[in-house]
Amino acid sequence: MGDGARVSVAVQDLGSRETVSHGDGTFVTASIVKVDILAALLLGAQDAGREPGATERAYAEAMIVRSDNDAASALWDGIGRAAGLDAANARLGLTRTAGGEGTLWGLTRTTAEDQLVLLRQVFGGHSELGEASRACLRGLMARVVPEQAWGVPAAADEGTAWAVKNGWLPRDATGLWVVHSIGCVTAGGRECLVSALSDGNATKERGVARVEGAVATALSALDRLPHPLRRPGGS
Repeated sequence: MGDGARVSVAVQDLGSRETVSHGDGTFVTASIVKVDILAALLLGAQDAGREPGATERAYAEAMIVRSDNDAASALWDGIGRAAGLDAANARLGLTRTAGGEGTLWGLTRTTAEDQLVLLRQVFGGHSELGEASRACLRGLMARVVPEQAWGVPAAADEGTAWAVKNGWLPRDATGLWVVHSIGCVTAGGRECLVSALSDGNATKERGVARVEGAVATALSALDRLPHPLRRPGGS
């Protein structure tokens, strides 16, 4: 990166499952873990044969749409913190994600590839999550407040819908920023899952630009892959 920052990006055509990834490594999640927390909550509710309660639904909306940290902390406690998250992730297929210690949900560690696995559970076909649970996650990620509609949405074809959850966090030890974006977007006429993680950014703004640039590059590389089954101009 030149300035010591790292970036890891993975994108996947949801239809063909063609995938492009650049970079590697494990990153602290910051607020993108809120999607995982909600998935764990919904999976637990399914297991119990119940719908999420009114308080849980209110916390979920605040946590995803506004990225409310108090709501995330309440639901983190509700799922049993790291132990609950890790148990849910074992079922969801995330193998390189580990919940943060104690109350520190934002210090959960993950990879760009694991976030694609989570996104497939939300937006793909086969899933451990029921349709109502998946619709809940998709709907909330499509309604984030305008000031948080950066990252994945920047790659969207004009006039198309998108779904996103971003994360940003200045690290106490260095003052450098973690900046992430995960979600689903229609780009070049294809519905794509996108995970872009970065750290070591001097400012949040530089991190946002880095993530958006990495997403654009990866989507361009995906478009250049040979795809004999894809019709010209569409998927």
